[in-house]
Amino acid sequence: MPIAELNNVEKRYGTVEALRGVDLEVKKGELVALLGPNGAGKTTAVNVLLGQRRPDAGTARLFGRNPTEPRARTRVGVTPQQTAFPQNLKVGEVVGLVQAHYPEPGSPSQLLKRFGLDDLERRSAGGLSGGQQRRLALALAFAGNPKAVFLDEPTTGVDVEARHNLWAGISSFVDAGGTALLTTHYLEEAEALASRIVVIDHGSIVADGSVAEITATVGLSQVRLRATRLPDLANADHIEANNGTKIIYTADPDALVRELAAAGVPFEGLEISRAGLEEAFLTLTGGEQ
Repeated sequence: MPIAELNNVEKRYGTVEALRGVDLEVKKGELVALLGPNGAGKTTAVNVLLGQRRPDAGTARLFGRNPTEPRARTRVGVTPQQTAFPQNLKVGEVVGLVQAHYPEPGSPSQLLKRFGLDDLERRSAGGLSGGQQRRLALALAFAGNPKAVFLDEPTTGVDVEARHNLWAGISSFVDAGGTALLTTHYLEEAEALASRIVVIDHGSIVADGSVAEITATVGLSQVRLRATRLPDLANADHIEANNGTKIIYTADPDALVRELAAAGVPFEGLEISRAGLEEAFLTLTGGEQ
């Protein structure tokens, strides 16, 4: 049984089709990254899975139940995209308040330490910086000792070092048998964490697979080299310049290199690799981010 699933789900807001016949499964032990441009339907899909929105058509299941049932949701932790805390409560009190709603919460001290909040336990939530508030919001998703977590843009506004620490916390949860679904605009976050990538665009799933499978669908390679000039290249899909390095995207790197040699172009530092997740994402979503 999947931990969470959408079956042919449709959701509209007036004339806007937020979800168009979406089928999505999240299996036990997976860490699924749901990617898409702004307004693609990511948050709506998460809200339907959590029972916060009802589908106009199709069905949603959480642990095999209707997600509006409390028995389904008590095993789930959530970090929503927008959060607000009681300003006068201390961090430790906020954690205790959330844990009181779960039958078997974990250790509050271990939770605070895990997310780098142990030295902020007695600080008022209203005195936290934006990044500290985001770390607290992520920690609260794990406060009830959940079997699965749904994380909507979990590390937005967090500095690079803290982001990597939070990644470690999420990964350790999944390594211990937990299940996670996250949305993110940080493609390196999805690439670092996810066992599976799902791309949604204009309310429809346009790709579903591992990072390698998603990038392979694009069928492009990157040819990197240093050159002062490049002629018109028949085998170049498009070209980018980065600090003196030319990045040429091509479906046939061998033919492209032969074309460069035949044109007598002086170059150095030649590297050839498969196009990355960012290029695949932009191709699948028509260049939107």
